[in-house]
Amino acid sequence: MKKLLILVGVLVLAAGSGWWLREKFRRPEAGLSLYGNVDIRGVDLGFRVAGRLGEVLKDEGDAVQAGELLARLDAQPYAHELARAEAELAAAVADQQLKKAGYRSEEVEQARAAMEESRVAAMDAVRAYQRQLGLVGGGGTSQQNLETAEAARDQAKQREIFNAAKLKLLEAGFRAEEIAAADAKVGQATAARASAALHLEDTQLKAPSAGVVLTRALEPGAIVPAGATVLSLSLEQPVWVRAYVHESELGKVPPGTKVLLTTDGRPGRPFHGKVGFVSPRAEFTPKSVETPELRTSLVYRLRVVVDDSDGSLRQGMPVTVTLDPTPP
Repeated sequence: MKKLLILVGVLVLAAGSGWWLREKFRRPEAGLSLYGNVDIRGVDLGFRVAGRLGEVLKDEGDAVQAGELLARLDAQPYAHELARAEAELAAAVADQQLKKAGYRSEEVEQARAAMEESRVAAMDAVRAYQRQLGLVGGGGTSQQNLETAEAARDQAKQREIFNAAKLKLLEAGFRAEEIAAADAKVGQATAARASAALHLEDTQLKAPSAGVVLTRALEPGAIVPAGATVLSLSLEQPVWVRAYVHESELGKVPPGTKVLLTTDGRPGRPFHGKVGFVSPRAEFTPKSVETPELRTSLVYRLRVVVDDSDGSLRQGMPVTVTLDPTPP
């Protein structure tokens, strides 16, 4: 009897050791099941400029492609704004070219002729004064005539100086500061023209990526402020699954792990995905996640990127996540 008890003890010990070794060295991914929900990104689309809504080309449920035109504003006010900016730019460029080219040669020649005329007049005035100066001593002229000749001489000299300075100014052209100011005005007008062109382009609302129209918020004729939502779009890509894993199973799903995603609608045809993100922070399991564990258990959120979504996955759809047995 004693030998029988010893034999039974040995068998129990061997069975326990075998179970411990199997648990220690079994494949880490065996039996992992996570529960989560589909998370599809959406975007509210609106115009960057205000205006009257002219046309909405898509309705709820319509599929759209990236870059496709969805709606447009009445563009006439912004077309006028662009035309005014282009005219102001043309005027600034013309003034810039004028400043850099300097004065016309005809203006310079006219100033040179005026200077030469004033030089001759000044010489004649000097000679007249000298004659009056020679006559006044012998009584051939009066003191008043001498003073008049002297004033005419001085006036002629000042006119010559003035015309010479004017000629020098025209020959030198515009100052560097004036040319720099003209350049700055061209830059300002160019920026205003680019801004007006951007405003005109912003009267067209285009899809940022492929997706499905969820909401058509406004109709043609509405006065739309800048940034107001006109259409809401559900994006085709990326499609994610938000799931949660307990700390004891955290090592089984590092980023890059291949997984299978099963929905109730197609249990025999799972989607394929890859773990893209594991939160470094623990949190309480959200009530929307259906797990057999207690809802107050601390878990880590992870995000699975779906590789082969066919459009049948919907926002919030419950999904079961299991590890993909296919070798990497």
